[in-house]
Amino acid sequence: MAKLLYTMGEVANMLSEAPSAVRYWSNYFEKYVKPQRNAKGNRLYHPEDIETLKEIQFMVKNQGLTLEGAMQRLKEDHRSVDRRVKALDSLRAIRKQLVQVREAICR
Repeated sequence: MAKLLYTMGEVANMLSEAPSAVRYWSNYFEKYVKPQRNAKGNRLYHPEDIETLKEIQFMVKNQGLTLEGAMQRLKEDHRSVDRRVKALDSLRAIRKQLVQVREAICR
């Protein structure tokens, strides 16, 4: 069962990014990423926010876009980026499974 809200540390681990990068992206893309805050003021992210952060990460890290370019892409049409991000996530999951199978065979 998936969680409803994720902490900054959990999101940073999911993305393999520093928490400062996730925080910066959250502030820069405040129109698209809207984390809730708890009583202490900590950010809590919805799964939709995490998907948007994955899209931003893909555009910045893989496609080499600037943050402004990523913002333009999100404004125009982020459905195509969303499909690519999901495909990349699927490929990573397949690779992880294949590595586990290889390790099980080599034992």
